[in-house]
Amino acid sequence: MGAGADASDMVMIRFLLRFFGLLLLALAFIFVVYDGIRSISDGGLLITTGSYVWNVAHDRSLQAFHALVDQHAGPDAWQIAVAPVLNQPAAAIFCVLGVILIVLGRKKKPLIGYARD
Repeated sequence: MGAGADASDMVMIRFLLRFFGLLLLALAFIFVVYDGIRSISDGGLLITTGSYVWNVAHDRSLQAFHALVDQHAGPDAWQIAVAPVLNQPAAAIFCVLGVILIVLGRKKKPLIGYARD
């Protein structure tokens, strides 16, 4: 196989990272619109949190992740590190994750005057 297969694998991985990043950005936009419509209809600010979305989507996996964090990092790790992130707006969480995936999947700029090893 050689170097040609490695290059095509990297192209595919970069494509998948950008694709899922764009899907997460689209999901973030959907939550912005959803929260906006709920806020307008209620007359107050309503924000959907990441923990609510995860709980609605699959509550058993959230409970399993909580148990995993408690087992490997200790019970305080959930309250200090994970819960504050999950209590952020779902649109912000999906937006940040989408941008990170897009940046990880971007094409490298060619160096001018230097050889890339």
